[in-house]
Amino acid sequence: MSPLRLVFLGSDTIALPLLDWLVSAAGRVHAEVVAVFTQPDRPVGRGQKITPNGIKTWALARGLPVFQPEKVTDDVRGQLAAFAPDVSLVMAYGHILRDAFITTPRLGTLNLHTSLLPKYRGASPIQTAVANGDRETGVTLMRIVRELDAGPLADGERVAVGALDTALAIEAKLAAACVPLVARCLPRLATGELPFIEQNHVTATFCRRLKKDDGVLDFSEPATVLAARINGLFPWPTCSLLLLDQTVKIGLADVAENFVSAPASKTTPGVIVGADPDGLLIATTEGILRLRQLQRPGGRMLPAGEFLRGFPVPVGTIVTSHPMPPLLSPIPFPRR
Repeated sequence: MSPLRLVFLGSDTIALPLLDWLVSAAGRVHAEVVAVFTQPDRPVGRGQKITPNGIKTWALARGLPVFQPEKVTDDVRGQLAAFAPDVSLVMAYGHILRDAFITTPRLGTLNLHTSLLPKYRGASPIQTAVANGDRETGVTLMRIVRELDAGPLADGERVAVGALDTALAIEAKLAAACVPLVARCLPRLATGELPFIEQNHVTATFCRRLKKDDGVLDFSEPATVLAARINGLFPWPTCSLLLLDQTVKIGLADVAENFVSAPASKTTPGVIVGADPDGLLIATTEGILRLRQLQRPGGRMLPAGEFLRGFPVPVGTIVTSHPMPPLLSPIPFPRR
């Protein structure tokens, strides 16, 4: 059987391990990548220099045709159809696709979504899974439909979430997990033996696009909740707090299980109660939160011990709490 003619649509480097596999000897048995669609070049960094994304750079280095439409119009559908694709594979593309575009490939359009659907439909499934304290997440292969992440499911690959895993670490795990998932699904798709099962829409949950304002902490929440929130929002938008009149970013946190409590007057939520070899300790309504990595304005993210040598924080220092906006909903968040 000939390899499937595959068009890839994506704009985020999370897809690079999969793309590398698709053009490897093992991947080429199952599929031939014939074209890539990705977002237009955008301004990047402080200088706002117009820069291609990593997917475009990858494709051009391999001599693949690249298309970067601002909108997926009928003309763009014609560009897709010209490659006579058997299947389109989408991952973090960033465009809404019309029905005519979705149905152009002979075997349809499939999407890789970084959650175990129907959990965490929406824009920030990796961050929300970690911030919610989940100990398992995954990537799901599904058919695309017009409703948000609601298409029938083919298969999924599970990934463990450790207590010290950030969203950045889980993104790398999920990127790698796409390879075995697609490797076992493509042959069955080609032979018509890949089943697609409708999602349980009743149990669906939704996450939203994150904002800079989400990086706040409420110390009236338990330490377990705060540690998960900090790790889930790293590297963006990153949680921060005001310490000695400076905004300090937090890169990693956990719960100090064996910390011996200070007197009750010093364990009010939001009070610095000390430090141990692994981090700065803050009282919460339930348990002690340990901040393991910290960053001053203009500095770099440092292990807490190194940070505190140059920025000592007295015991008894009070850190202000702020209400934490919800990241998860049983219904779709309003578009903003």
